[in-house]
Amino acid sequence: MTARVLMFQGTGSDVGKSVLTAAFCRIARRRGLSVAPFKPQNMSNNATACPDGGEIGRAQALQALAAGLDPHVDFNPVLLKPETDRTAQIVVHGKAATAMDAAKYMAHRSKLMTHVMQSFKRLAAKHDLILIEGAGSPAEINLRDRDIANMGFAQKAGVPVCLIGDIEKGGVIASIVGTQTVIAPEDAAMIRGFLVNKFRGDPRLFDDGVKSIEQRTNWPCLGVIPWLSASARLPAEDAVVLDRSGRASHGGLKVAAPMLSRMANFDDADPLKMEPGIEFRWVPPGRSIPRDTDVIILFGTKSTLGDLAFLRAQGWDYDIIAHARTGGRILGICGGYQMLGRQIIDVTGADGHVGQAPGLGLLDVETQMSADKQVQVRNGTCALTSCAVSGYEIHIGKTAGPDTGRPMFSLKGHPEGARSANGLIEGTYLHGVFTQDEFRRSWMDRIGATAETNLFYGAEVDRALDALADEVSAAVDIDALFGLAEAPGWHPSGA
Repeated sequence: MTARVLMFQGTGSDVGKSVLTAAFCRIARRRGLSVAPFKPQNMSNNATACPDGGEIGRAQALQALAAGLDPHVDFNPVLLKPETDRTAQIVVHGKAATAMDAAKYMAHRSKLMTHVMQSFKRLAAKHDLILIEGAGSPAEINLRDRDIANMGFAQKAGVPVCLIGDIEKGGVIASIVGTQTVIAPEDAAMIRGFLVNKFRGDPRLFDDGVKSIEQRTNWPCLGVIPWLSASARLPAEDAVVLDRSGRASHGGLKVAAPMLSRMANFDDADPLKMEPGIEFRWVPPGRSIPRDTDVIILFGTKSTLGDLAFLRAQGWDYDIIAHARTGGRILGICGGYQMLGRQIIDVTGADGHVGQAPGLGLLDVETQMSADKQVQVRNGTCALTSCAVSGYEIHIGKTAGPDTGRPMFSLKGHPEGARSANGLIEGTYLHGVFTQDEFRRSWMDRIGATAETNLFYGAEVDRALDALADEVSAAVDIDALFGLAEAPGWHPSGA
């Protein structure tokens, strides 16, 4: 079997490529096709562990869910996880390879094309249709000579491209026409059509705009897609989405989470944001944690020492400690768990910063960083209620100390996490547990939130994907779009 293939590239970042790729995966699946997502290179600290081992970007995990597949490392063979403003950890086929600064990576990344093509060819041999998401924009022509994420990959694999423009940003005509103008003619020839995304109002009002783009590019428009309401019910992909998420105003118990500079896996919050018994709010840098907060959650981070310093620079350490002293509850997940301890030590810079720092001192534990990275799906039970839990770990460092004698979970008979003596401060390495309905309800009951809810999170996400597919199908000529897909035309010499 050799799959037909279609790639989606954008006129810029945050034009909706990830969400639309998920929608098209669900549409293809509903048509009876064996479809798989693919993103050659992603940059995100929001990742998930695969059942067979390794990690991929969270967006590709959602696309896999839309396609009816378990996450697999071949869906995202190269993942960049920023550690500082200039360095990132490079994950290849799900495994952490090394950390590089931006200049070194730019010189090195063309060598990663081999790994990208290995994954792509394996998928193409297994499925009917591969839907590929690009990264950033092909108009970044200063990056073209070593590109593996957009036209560099499209030329290497010989795959057609559909270009996506974002009308919400303004200037969508210039961004689509301008993309054709600045890229090389041979790259422009790979683009077979375009989509206009995030339109608010009557799409007929943009008919003249569509005609103008078509006349200037000779590319057909395959659809003007409205603002997709169902996308708000899907897991957040990255910090761009998070910055715009505002606050949920359901009423009920108030849960606050500081927005750390290298925050990772913050989609752990999504099930809580959907609960009617919880009012969830992100606390942006420069603002204090509200005094009426009932529960503070510290989410994961790609650089615990770096974000601990960032947290202190915002004055959030005083807010958190004062909250604990007045009997407030605090939960730390992954890097947030490490911050709650007495000390964090990183003698090799495995987490991005060499050194050590005192933690917040709210849990009697200490964390030693090491290069050994734990990436695995975990199953077990809640230590307090014995209800079943399932989640995943993605972290470096080992945490030990007296408070681990009061674990949050039991995973295959081994204790995991820690609780303070009064039970108000908790920490765990386990991501994804709030997607488990029984555990989430028991946790809400313990913290005093209204747990009488009909929210079944997994089913809700699946319904949201169906609703997303319905909205997109109504706006896009799906037959014409899927008709663009072709069998890949391999180019062994590259682009």
